[in-house]
Amino acid sequence: MKSLIIEDEEYIRKGLVNLLDKVGSNVQVIGECGSIKEAVILTKACKPELIFLDINLIDGTAFDFLEQSTYKDFKIIFITAFEEYALKAFRLGAIDYLLKPIDIEELRTALQKVEKLPLQQQKQQLNIVKQALAHKKDKLILSLEDSFQVVHLDQLMFCESDKGYTTFYCSDGKKYMVSKILKEFEEQLSNTEFIRPHQSFIVNLNFIDKYDKSGVIYLENGKKIPVSLRKRESFLAAFLNKK
Repeated sequence: MKSLIIEDEEYIRKGLVNLLDKVGSNVQVIGECGSIKEAVILTKACKPELIFLDINLIDGTAFDFLEQSTYKDFKIIFITAFEEYALKAFRLGAIDYLLKPIDIEELRTALQKVEKLPLQQQKQQLNIVKQALAHKKDKLILSLEDSFQVVHLDQLMFCESDKGYTTFYCSDGKKYMVSKILKEFEEQLSNTEFIRPHQSFIVNLNFIDKYDKSGVIYLENGKKIPVSLRKRESFLAAFLNKK
């Protein structure tokens, strides 16, 4: 099967290529990329039979890519960093996923499953998975040093990551630090209310006061948050659509 890898972490793409060589599958990787914009172009040009697709990319989600792609005759194996989040969605359908870091035996099982799955059946199942993944959560449970803290998402202003830790800032002035990187929470917060404008931040769009075109977000409490160059286009689209 001619295959594309759509994943925004280069080391994961390279690792997957190596694992595919080791399992001795009939998958031929003909291209790889890390953004929706690149993926749409590459898919149209290469017409793959199989795509390894990260759920969250630098400029949107896997389902944004699926909606924008004009070529759709391919099977999918999703890639995700958060097990509980993925299980809830994928157990509803016949579509498989790989949990990061990718395990060689799980890869082998996923390939066997996708080879047997009719393309039309997968297309039907995609809508079920999409609805489950897009289901809006209203709470987040954080594992702190001595307790589990419930955070209501409508009160969560932004998250900031630093040196392996992530701090959650709430509108009531409270903040909570956990010993996990920001990437581990990105999928849980991937709905229309939150966006990741910078490697170190996830922001609740409802708390933005203004956006300076130089690339700075101002929150209602005066906090300034940078928007990286590669994220500006996707951030501005989400910000203007929300407002």
